[in-house]
Amino acid sequence: MYASIPVLSLITLTPAVAALLILLLPRTAKQEARIIAAAATGFSFLLGILMYFSYDVAFANGAQSVSEMFQFQESIPWVAALGINYHLGVDGISAPMVLLTGFASFAGVLISWGIEDRPREFMAFFLLLVVGVYGVFVAMDLFVLFFFYELAIFPMYLLIATWGWKELREYAAMKLTLYILVGSVVALVGMLVLYVVAGQATGTYSFDMVHMLEVAQMPDSPFNNAVAGLDGVTIARLWFPLIFIGFGVLAGVFPFHNWSPDGHVAAPTAVSMIHAGVLMKLGAYSALRVGVQLLPDGARAHLPWIVFLTLINVVYGAFIAMRQRDFKYVIGFSSVSHMGLVSMGWATMNVTGMTGAGLQMFSHGAMTALFFSCVGMVYDRAHTRDIPSLGGFSRKMPWVAFAFIIGGLVSMGMPGLSGFVAEFPIFMGLWDASPVIQLGIGSWALGNYFAVIAIVAVLGIIVTAAYVLRVVQQVFFGAFNEQRYAEVGDVTILDKVALAILVVPLILLGVWPSIMAPMIESAVRPIAQMLLGGA
Repeated sequence: MYASIPVLSLITLTPAVAALLILLLPRTAKQEARIIAAAATGFSFLLGILMYFSYDVAFANGAQSVSEMFQFQESIPWVAALGINYHLGVDGISAPMVLLTGFASFAGVLISWGIEDRPREFMAFFLLLVVGVYGVFVAMDLFVLFFFYELAIFPMYLLIATWGWKELREYAAMKLTLYILVGSVVALVGMLVLYVVAGQATGTYSFDMVHMLEVAQMPDSPFNNAVAGLDGVTIARLWFPLIFIGFGVLAGVFPFHNWSPDGHVAAPTAVSMIHAGVLMKLGAYSALRVGVQLLPDGARAHLPWIVFLTLINVVYGAFIAMRQRDFKYVIGFSSVSHMGLVSMGWATMNVTGMTGAGLQMFSHGAMTALFFSCVGMVYDRAHTRDIPSLGGFSRKMPWVAFAFIIGGLVSMGMPGLSGFVAEFPIFMGLWDASPVIQLGIGSWALGNYFAVIAIVAVLGIIVTAAYVLRVVQQVFFGAFNEQRYAEVGDVTILDKVALAILVVPLILLGVWPSIMAPMIESAVRPIAQMLLGGA
């Protein structure tokens, strides 16, 4: 339908053009900067909706080649001598992520409308962050993917260090940047190894994802060649954990999750929404694209022990969230816990679990963006995030209370909402997964290893219900301190619009999962078949 229109470039680059226009405005043009930012993110959001509902699931299911797995493709030579192309496209996994970015970015601009401290610069850097996020999800060239991946880090640092919480912002911004940079550099080295190995084997040196996938699917793929000097160790088995965990740092995989809660807490509200709602998905998405999809032999060998790290994420993150007094830290550790379910879904290596992981990325993104928007609205009016000091805020901010309760029910996996639709397939995928662990040096049957992981992971859901209900009770119900919070009033109409934008997909996906599940399944099925020879 849109073959002649560069839809993905328009979605990705419109915020970049808007950022440049905003920086050219005079410093006094605060309202104009806000309007341009809203127009740019709104335009990309609208195009994202059109792209999503124009995606042909039937065509994706019938794809006869690697290239046909992706739609809305655009390709322009960039650095031809190195095999780098500006190649964009989406499949059933990335299309929902583009839509999610539209939800979160547009809502983030609306919620940031009241920022008075250099709103021109804030909006410009926020838009650059959005460009980086969009770029990763639509990139079909590994170099382009890495370019946008790093682009997202630079404005994130400035936004936190300049507009973040004064008591923590410099420390959190530096910590976040160092963690993500180290992880991405490790992943970059692995990508370069794949580039060289594929080039030597085929005679074509290219970062193009289609070329890399074709090499990965060759019967005698060079990625499965033995590493000289290491008996029984292939290139895939050596580099997979480094690439997967290198990108997984941004996804908050244990034990490299420590940067995330501090980053959430120190960031301004809109940045927290993008950070937890979308940015962490870049890590999980890239780990799947570059790690699992290109190195299936390495995935088979290492994902069964990596799933144990994700279990720690789920349970440990939930218990730590339970212990927090700071409203924002509760959501920060909750995000770490729920992101563990995404990587856990990839580790099942079957269609059911991986479809659940894709749904969880979308559900968690919208839910966490909603959570942080609610926390920000309460903090902006009460000037405290100390949970025991709050109470009765549903009387003054009923929209916020309702939205937070919906988000809480989603995080608890309540049937009828998106959390249940996402989490249930992950646990079913774990239950159906192979009970054999392969570590490259042999195999050990551990009985129902994945089933045990699933049972223990359910503990995280129980603890989640406990801390969510506690926070709802202490913050939104009970007595309201009229004397202390005399100036607290309801949120603005723009805030209400932002909350509605984020609540709707959580409910819609819960009652109508077929609006997204078949799309994601069409993309993960070929990956699962490549991993296990059928699923």
